[in-house]
Amino acid sequence: MEHRQKDWPEWLASAEFAVNNKVHIATKVSPFMANYRRNSRMGGNIRKKEKVEKMTEFVERMKKVQKKAGAVLKKTQEEMKRYTDRNRKETEK
Repeated sequence: MEHRQKDWPEWLASAEFAVNNKVHIATKVSPFMANYRRNSRMGGNIRKKEKVEKMTEFVERMKKVQKKAGAVLKKTQEEMKRYTDRNRKETEK
């Protein structure tokens, strides 16, 4: 790595890939999994023929994943609020 870190543009794609593949503590899935319902892969075989799902099936699957992620995030938010509020005191008016 360069001392003055002028080479960050060269590392940006790798950093983005790493962030999008890291499992989020609240949702228990990576952003890539939440968006595409599969883990991303490095490399791959472009000649390999894979089944292409129907768009309606894809949309329904994505709605389910996003609904589940939303519910988990809401639950986490409520738990964090409950944890924070347990030591919170009313202020004088």
